[in-house]
Formats: sequence, structure tokens, C-alpha cells
Amino acid sequence: MAPTRWTLALAALAATLAGCVTLSRLTALKRVDFSIAGVQDGRLAGVDLRRIANYDDLSVVEIGRVALAVSRRDVPLDFRVLIRADNPADNNTAATMVKLAWTLLLDDKETVSGVLDTVVTMPPGQTAYIPLPMRVNLRQFFDGPAQSLVNLAASVAGLSSHPTRIAVRAVPTINTPLGPITYPSPITIVSRTVGGSPPPSP
Repeated sequence: MAPTRWTLALAALAATLAGCVTLSRLTALKRVDFSIAGVQDGRLAGVDLRRIANYDDLSVVEIGRVALAVSRRDVPLDFRVLIRADNPADNNTAATMVKLAWTLLLDDKETVSGVLDTVVTMPPGQTAYIPLPMRVNLRQFFDGPAQSLVNLAASVAGLSSHPTRIAVRAVPTINTPLGPITYPSPITIVSRTVGGSPPPSP
């Protein structure tokens, strides 16, 4: 019986230690500060938005392209939301995220959802950038003529003087000695800054 007791005791100790490490990593992820660093590579129905602040900036050809997309009720807006993750220097545990389930909100309206299956390690005292590629059919979620949809797209891309409120509701999954564990409740990630230098390209 003695070997069996020792085996059970060692197994219980290992489970306890693994549980402590898991709890430590969960706590580490809670302490990571997530924010939206910016939006990159905006394109509306194939039109590059880097120089578009409103509908009046479109060329005749671009107006035709957007009008055609509106008539087909398929007005795709493609862009990347860059998530910034800051792990505090006094956090002694690196947070390793293996998956991120997300939902995009534009002006508080739920739009598209997706899952990012990318491993991201966030050592203490360092910043990581997580690019989330997005595609939203604006016609599916917003009404209005081509002009209003172009202005909305420009505001999402950050060029308008009246930017759209962008938020990402996210559920991270982290790696632990007991296997991947999903964050117990969603977090809402929003922009913390206005203006300033553009975020780095990942």
C-alpha cells in the first residue's frame, strides 16, 4: 500500500503545482492591458482608403466601383485592427495566448466575428502587437447610399475628422501545464489614444 500512497501523494502534489502555475498564468493574462493601437490597410470594395477622408475624395472610377458594390448589396470593407498588449514590468509571469475569439463592434453595433489561431507570447515589461484581419460587408449592417457608406469606411480607417467608435469583444485562450484554458469572460478592447504616431506594422 505504501507505494500506492506515495504515488497518489506525488500525483496530488503535481496537480497542485500545475494548478498554481495555471492560476499564475490566468492572473498574468488578467494583468495584461489590451487596447486598440490603430487600423491599417483599409480598402472599400477594392478602393484604397489611405487617401480617402470622405466621399468627395473618390475619383470617377472609384465612385463607379463603390456604386456597383452597393447595387449588389455587397460592400466589403477590408482592414486590420492592431491590438496592443502591454504586460506590466512587475508581472513576473509571461502570458502566452494561443487563440483569440473576437467580435467587432462599430459604433456599438455588433458586426462580424472570428477566431485568431496564433500563438502570442507577452513577456513582462514588453509590448506585443496582434493584427486582426477584418472583412465587413457594410451593406449587411448599415443602411444608406454609397456616400454614407464611403464616409463610414473612411471613419473606420481613421482618416475622417469624426472617427467611428471601434471596439473588439475578445475571449483569449492561454496555454497552461493543464492544456489550453479559455478566459472565463469576454473583455472589451477599445482605443486608448487619439492621434499620435501610427502603430508599427507587424
